[in-house]
Amino acid sequence: MVDRQRVVIVGGGFAGLYAGKKLEKLLPASTAELVIVSPTDHLTYSPLLPDVTASVLEPRHVAVSLRQALPRHRLVVGHVTSVDVEAKTVTISRGESDADPQVMSYDRLLLAPGSVTRRFPIPGVAESARGVKTITEAAFVRDHLVNQLDAADSLPDDPRFDAERAERMTVVAVGAGYTGTEIVAQTQRWLKRVADRWSKIDVDDVKWLLIDVAPAVLPELGPRLGQYALSAMKARGIDVRLGVSVASVEGNVINLTDGTPVPSRTLIWNAGIIANPLMGTLGLPLERGRLVVDAQMKVTDDVWAVGDAAAVPDLAKEKSADGPQPVTPPTAQHAQRQGTAVGQNIAASFGIGQAKDYVHKDLGLVADLGGLTAVAKPLGVELTGLPAKIVARGYHLFALPSMANRIRVLTDWALHAVLPPQAVALNQTRSEDALISTAQNTEIYPKAEDKPKVG
Repeated sequence: MVDRQRVVIVGGGFAGLYAGKKLEKLLPASTAELVIVSPTDHLTYSPLLPDVTASVLEPRHVAVSLRQALPRHRLVVGHVTSVDVEAKTVTISRGESDADPQVMSYDRLLLAPGSVTRRFPIPGVAESARGVKTITEAAFVRDHLVNQLDAADSLPDDPRFDAERAERMTVVAVGAGYTGTEIVAQTQRWLKRVADRWSKIDVDDVKWLLIDVAPAVLPELGPRLGQYALSAMKARGIDVRLGVSVASVEGNVINLTDGTPVPSRTLIWNAGIIANPLMGTLGLPLERGRLVVDAQMKVTDDVWAVGDAAAVPDLAKEKSADGPQPVTPPTAQHAQRQGTAVGQNIAASFGIGQAKDYVHKDLGLVADLGGLTAVAKPLGVELTGLPAKIVARGYHLFALPSMANRIRVLTDWALHAVLPPQAVALNQTRSEDALISTAQNTEIYPKAEDKPKVG
């Protein structure tokens, strides 16, 4: 009897999950052993993390079980820290002991490790900034904001504590893309709705500062919708400053690039994303940190890459006369569809079906700003207010890859609409565990310059 060949998927995000689903559908169990390596036992539906920071959704309701979604896969919980494409092995760290990694061979390999929050070598940012890319980070930000206002509320009515009170009641958020904008808009509205939690401070006095080096809010959605979102946030008292970033963080002071010092103990960092650092260790060609692949998402004869970590040619867009073919943006929408497509292509390498180029026209983006305020651009149609809200929530329910999660999320939304908002801090995450480098495990990979070039 011929041994089954092994297909290893690196990453349990949208791309990895949907690739696994397609492989389970197409490949007979006798043909291949299916393995998925993921840092967690679940997919995080990251587009709804702003709802977690705003205490609208329970954190576990945006976590989709990989074991339940992929019953034929062997799940290995850990991080792939290196890949040897010549020996056809991956090295897996389970976090128990760096001295005892697991080395696993593969016959087919799919790299779909996703992305991490983009950071810059700005003094003080690594030690103080909080991302919102994982459930751990989203839950921590929610509790941290409540705790800061609790502390401000408990300070004595003495001018000596005015500076500390101001620090605790000032929130600085970096990044006015759809994630950063949603987090600020939704969380600010939520805290105002639970203002009766505090007896001495006025939540209206909490200063919210959203900054971005870009010249517009939500540039992905176009100028009209961006202006609508900007006006809505300003009407709520949110200070939005464009063309500005963080120059340094010194203690409890955030210094902006325009020379403004902002006393604050809360820095939320959503300044874009970059490919998982694993891509930089492979010694393979990269495009802005993303692994170069062909239109069928292939890297070599037995390696494929998709999602945020791969520069997949965007064949739905026209190539300019003197420029390269555009690549697909790093969105959950593309990752999900690339996963399904690459699953088909990997199955084709076993002689099942035909490999195809990836082509998908972007369906548009949505941004939920809390309440009945939202913006959406489905299929190029610009929507605001309630219609946009319906489209946004409808899309998320459709895109959630689990009926159980859909029901839980829909129930949370319904309860949030009719019941008083929750105003509790669970305090289950330590501050050091919610730093970007820890929560997203960005420091576990060898440096790219230490790896030899392949080919």
